[in-house]
Amino acid sequence: MNRSILIQPYQLLLKKRSLIFKIATPFLKLLSLFYRGNELHCTCCESNFRKFLPFGATQRENAICPGCLSLERHRLLWLYLKNKTNLFNEKLTVLHVAPEYIFKIKLILLTNLNYLTADIVPGEAMVQMDITNIQYDDNYFDVILCNHVLEHIPNDDRAMKELHRVLKPNGWAILQVPLDPKLAKTIEGSPNLTLEEREKLFGHHDHVRQYGRDYRDKLEQAGFTVKVDNYPQELGIEAIKKFALIADEGIFLCQKSPYLNFDLLP
Repeated sequence: MNRSILIQPYQLLLKKRSLIFKIATPFLKLLSLFYRGNELHCTCCESNFRKFLPFGATQRENAICPGCLSLERHRLLWLYLKNKTNLFNEKLTVLHVAPEYIFKIKLILLTNLNYLTADIVPGEAMVQMDITNIQYDDNYFDVILCNHVLEHIPNDDRAMKELHRVLKPNGWAILQVPLDPKLAKTIEGSPNLTLEEREKLFGHHDHVRQYGRDYRDKLEQAGFTVKVDNYPQELGIEAIKKFALIADEGIFLCQKSPYLNFDLLP
């Protein structure tokens, strides 16, 4: 079977989240059969495959799970949530911004969670929300999940402060962004950039910046205390290969004082 026949429509589906799981199920079943094997394991859908699909401008090998569409960052985050946090066994009020489908269909079933999804696009989540102007009171949420959202927001400083405002004292947030570790300082894009220029500079046509190593500083300036957890290295090289993770991807675990407790294990 011609691989491009499989990959090209798949890449198009990723452009529009609202369409992915409305029309993709038969397509995913076909992909799952074609890629079935035992070389790789997806931590999100818990299926095994001989390989994953490539993705991105550089066509990263083994990036996309053919069973559930998860990328490396999703497989890492799901492992982290399960193994390193109290998300699954304590009563928590959770805000999930721009929710990943494979996560929300699982988290919404957890009876210990008061689980709220939010998106700026109408119809994509339970509530419509602009995270630069969140409609909830101070100290409202125990947990905030915001994965690869801030790079789309022109006023990310305001968004970070709003996320900090609505997080409860001693609550925790995971705020992931695409980050270039070789870049010392975040590169901000001009509002006048064309879509093609954004694609070239930032790797995607609707990203407004490329974050560098100062991302942690930006979070701390918003009020968070931040721990960057290099979880792939803790998992080890064999797990990195088996789950097809990015070896140097850190988890940005953010807390709101008054006191700090980064030990979130049950």
